[in-house]
Amino acid sequence: QLHLVESGGGLVQPGGSLRLSCVPSGGTLDYYMLGWFRQAPGKEREGVSAISSNGGTTNYADSVKGRFTIYRDDVQNTVYLQMNSLKPEDTAVYYCAAGLGGLGPEFEADDFDYWGQGTQVTVSS
Repeated sequence: QLHLVESGGGLVQPGGSLRLSCVPSGGTLDYYMLGWFRQAPGKEREGVSAISSNGGTTNYADSVKGRFTIYRDDVQNTVYLQMNSLKPEDTAVYYCAAGLGGLGPEFEADDFDYWGQGTQVTVSS
């Protein structure tokens, strides 16, 4: 069982940046495909970004391409989501997820087996 813990959320002004982190409370992220999802009030959970187990492949939702970057540090056993040029519509609870499958051209929640509790990101002036 892999337990994931997110951090780095908060309140930021439009145009600002945040970096989210996700670490396992036990175990290692090695061999896992990792992803970030978000859910805004009244909306369904949506995939934001994902990275393959070897870090060689990344995918992004169209809404965040060019603004967000996912990367993993297997020495630190951490996956990050660097979020720049934040917009009010990025406001949501962000979740980290891990799965043992491969990362294809698209990804969805069903591809992932383990989830964190989420961290709130609020973009507002």
